Amino acid sequence: MHNVRGDDQQRETRAGRADGTRRRATIHDVAQLAGVSRQTVSRAVNDKGEIDPATKERVLEAARRLDYRPSRFARGLVRKGGVTTGLVIPDLMNPFFPEVAAGVLEAAEQRGWQVVVWDSRTDPAREGEALDMLSHQADAVIGYFKNGDDVLARHLGGVPLVVLERGPQQTRFAAVGIDVAAGMERGVAHLVASGHRAIGLLDGDAESPGPRRLAFEDATRRHGLPVDASWTVLCPEHSVTGGEAGMARLLAERPEVTAVVGFNDLIAVGAIRAARRAGRRVPDDLAVVGFDGLSLGELVEPALTTLHIDKRRLGRLAVEQVARLRSGEDPLTGPDAWVVPELVIRASA
Repeated sequence: MHNVRGDDQQRETRAGRADGTRRRATIHDVAQLAGVSRQTVSRAVNDKGEIDPATKERVLEAARRLDYRPSRFARGLVRKGGVTTGLVIPDLMNPFFPEVAAGVLEAAEQRGWQVVVWDSRTDPAREGEALDMLSHQADAVIGYFKNGDDVLARHLGGVPLVVLERGPQQTRFAAVGIDVAAGMERGVAHLVASGHRAIGLLDGDAESPGPRRLAFEDATRRHGLPVDASWTVLCPEHSVTGGEAGMARLLAERPEVTAVVGFNDLIAVGAIRAARRAGRRVPDDLAVVGFDGLSLGELVEPALTTLHIDKRRLGRLAVEQVARLRSGEDPLTGPDAWVVPELVIRASA
């Protein structure tokens, strides 16, 4: 029979802290609930033979009730080297994400860490599979996720997580965000300064409205431009083909449009192709701005004006967050945890 203190500990762990976050069960919690020492818990969960079978079963039942899983991260704190970080990427075919991965790999290599990469294919179910696997194989996880915090926590098993492209105020986990609002303001301000008053958005975020759309609407509103849903077209496929289809729809719905911002550079390149097909000259008849800063933007004709995101810095900051968690420090917050897009002016706008 477990004691009253163990019951209280179980309720506290399941219910979470007063600030709404879910407290991760520790080996101490399991020991309290099972009425044994932490050493006995360690022997039970690591399947060591020198433990009474009935005691082992009681410990494992307590671990199940508390949703406790032993973390390799905790062992890494006392083991020199041997750190493995999991990296969950949504689409390795999109050239944006390999650049982020390169930043993670470079920073991890400098620390002597290993990185395991998982392509989630922007599938929430695969995200869960990735976390289930990495929670047993990695000391920490960095990644892009569509699932919310509660779902992620259920799959983590206590392994520390750094979420990419969510701001520190948008998740209870450590995070590295992209200041989309600051970037979009720079892009829209450049177009307005060039004389454009009819500006559209080729959005790629299926969640309505997504961060780029919200930032776009705020920026256009501040500049006194028309703001309604007809100026935004959704491009579910984040590709050149998706951008072509989206630009064709925008031209049909808003033929007066003279400038457009793409959700990413691939969509923006597709917009250039669709504009040409429709007889529009870029940038004379239609200015186009991307939102990524991919190398391919320099190769297209005309070269793509874009809001450049330092993708390698994004990856390096994520590794820095992991290092801070490992050392027991608080994760970076505020401006230090954000990457601000920089406007790179080329020939398309």
